[in-house]
Formats: sequence, C-alpha cells, structure tokens
Amino acid sequence: MPLWLAVVVMGIILIYNAFNPPNKPQNNPPAPSPAPSVTESREPAAFRTLETHFALGNPSNAVADSSQRENFLITRPQYTLSYNDKKRHANWVSWHLCARDLGNIERGRFQPDSSLPNGFYPVTPTAYTNSGYDRGHLCPSGDRTDTVENNNATFLMTNIFPQTGDNNQGPWRVLEDYCRSLTEQGNELYIIAGGSGKREVLSKGNVNVPKNTWKIVVVLPEADGDDLTRMDRNTRVIAVLMPNVEGIKGNDWRRYQVSVERIERETGYRFLTNLPADVQSALKSAPSRE
Repeated sequence: MPLWLAVVVMGIILIYNAFNPPNKPQNNPPAPSPAPSVTESREPAAFRTLETHFALGNPSNAVADSSQRENFLITRPQYTLSYNDKKRHANWVSWHLCARDLGNIERGRFQPDSSLPNGFYPVTPTAYTNSGYDRGHLCPSGDRTDTVENNNATFLMTNIFPQTGDNNQGPWRVLEDYCRSLTEQGNELYIIAGGSGKREVLSKGNVNVPKNTWKIVVVLPEADGDDLTRMDRNTRVIAVLMPNVEGIKGNDWRRYQVSVERIERETGYRFLTNLPADVQSALKSAPSRE
C-alpha cells in the first residue's frame, strides 16, 4: 500500500474512534431466578397422588385397559377405582382422607362419567330415579369439600352405587361422619369401600344392586415420613360389612364390624398387600377396632 494511502486510512480510523468510543464492560449483577408461577400450589399434595390412594395396594389388580371391562382402573386426584361395566358400578374405590380435604364447598350434582372408554355404558343419574334406591357415594362428597373440582369428582356416576335409604342414610353415613371426625383429632385415613353380591338389577340402566356394602379404614396419626413404614401390627383398622337392606337406619355401625379377612372372603379381593406379610396377617385377622 502506498505510504500516502496508509496515512489516509489511519486518519479515518482515528476520526471514527473519536466520535464512537467503544462500550465499557458492564459489571451487571446476575439475573435473579424466576419467581414461582402464581398458579403453583403451595398446598401439600400427597393426598392427590395415585401412589397415596393406592398406598395399601390394588385389591383386584385392576388395569387401565379397556378390554378389562369388569376390572377397569380409573385414577383421579381425588380417588382411584376399579370399574365394572357389567355391574355398572365400581368394584371398589380407594382414597386417602386427611384434614386438608375438608372445607365448606357445597355439594355438587350427579353426572355421567364422560371419561369411560368407548363401548362402556355411561350410567346416568336418572337410572336411579324412582328405583327405591339412593345414589350412594363410595368416596363421600363430605370427604372432598376443599374445592369445587374435588367435590364434583365424587358425583361422577362411576363413584356411585345403589344403596337402600336406610343403609345410606343410617349406619353408612354415621361411619362416614366418624371417619371425618378422626381427621379432626389429628389422624389420616386410608379407605377402601365397595359393594358385594347381587340383590337385584335396576330396570333403568341395568345397574346391579349390591347385596352388601363394605368398607375398610386404616387409621394413622398424621406425621412426616413414609406412612407404610409407620404401619405395624398394632395399627388401628376398622372394617364393616353391612346388609344393603331397609330397616337398619337406627343401627349402630359398630354392629357390623368384621375382620378384613371376612371382607376378603366376601369379595375375593386381597387388601393391604403393600404391607409386610407379618403386618398384613396381623391386621387382616384382628377384629375391627372401634
């Protein structure tokens, strides 16, 4: 490059830098971590997991396979259940109950379960109209009064089965109330309930009417840690087997206490299977504890 051209280029560079000084490096502080989403729940959610509702085992080995029409697994944040499309009600419903589940939400409305697989019969609330039977809850409405969504889930017809008025409004309801009172005393409960046998079939919807209603309740003082490891041979268990008949409304639910083994013989299911064998044996054979 000729000397005179180099001098011109250098001059241009010096003039440019004089009017466009380079940016000085900034010592900016690191960006703060993003704030938690406003929709994120701060409420303990252990009772909303499948693992919790299923903590004591799967009594009938139900699976979420639509070919298993008489033992179809349905999982929800509020409970899990085995649905029987032939009987057109659940074989059993399993759920966890603690004080956080209880609030002041008003009762929802009965509605068909639109989540059933294609080909399953969607029972409607009118199937029970003028049948002589109540629309009986398995997981009670009263056990899910913390939010509208949770309460509405208990009114899906897959969580409903035919009960006589005296069974549903008598010892069955009083036991439900008693279970909720236990949570107010600092306990958490693992509950499994269902109906067994056949009394008759509703003319609308061909819904099986169970001969008996049953419930198993495992009572555990609330505490941190793995609940299964805290259960032992002395853990309190309440088990009842009630006749689904009229004329028992004034009877004490304690009159119907049985062992878990008795309900296994009645239903053909196996309960408490996630517990160690020695604990299972002790709790199943023990008389129901008030």
